[in-house]
Amino acid sequence: MSLAHAPASPRPAPHRVVVSRDEPAEGPLSVELRSLGLEVLRWTVLRIVPPADPAPLERVLAEAGRLDWIVFASRHAVEAVTARLPSPPQRVCIGAVGASTAEALREVGWPVTVLPATPTAAGLVEAMSPMVTRGARVLLPASSRALPTLAEGLTRLGAEVLAVEAYRTEAAALDIPACRALIERKAVQAVTFTSPSAVEELERALGRPLFEQLLEHASAVTLGPTTARALAERGYPSILAEPPGLAGLARTTSRILKLRP
Repeated sequence: MSLAHAPASPRPAPHRVVVSRDEPAEGPLSVELRSLGLEVLRWTVLRIVPPADPAPLERVLAEAGRLDWIVFASRHAVEAVTARLPSPPQRVCIGAVGASTAEALREVGWPVTVLPATPTAAGLVEAMSPMVTRGARVLLPASSRALPTLAEGLTRLGAEVLAVEAYRTEAAALDIPACRALIERKAVQAVTFTSPSAVEELERALGRPLFEQLLEHASAVTLGPTTARALAERGYPSILAEPPGLAGLARTTSRILKLRP
């Protein structure tokens, strides 16, 4: 048989990766995954929307110069604050829970005073503890679903914590029949999670049996330890992004899939 008529080699099956975070098709995680040759499945289970009442956040930011700290736990909090306050207030220290949040701050020209080695709320409280004086005024712009760990930890340090809703996290509708078809074909190789809420909502949307079936065959990759813990509490192992951040999440996912048969 001549080479001209030799049958073409079969194309390898694509590695499909679920992105559960709320981002557009050209969002940072999706772009990074595609640049690594992975096929992105946008299973958005949460929508980030403005706060029901923006007035409390706007009131605090109008007097930002009276603050000692602003502490950010997510990129969404960064976006909510910097949209209203483009320049960082002078002499105000800035804390960021993880690398992704710190990256979002630096992208808009905000310096980061404290970035903990362990990217968790408890890790940030520990890192801030030598620097927070009793009575320090700390703004915590948070999600409507924010866990209390950060606010409670800062309060124990003696800070006056102003926890203000900066954005709302709401459930988004999934195309369950389309998801089911891919899961039953074992056509999903990895699922990325960037928050405990994403774990909770994907399980709720799919239902526990289908969620279990998905994670029997797909690797769960998480942005941070808190999200990994949300999976572990449900009995699922996961791989933590290394290095931290959305780019690290994409690269970790790519490394895992290249090692799979």
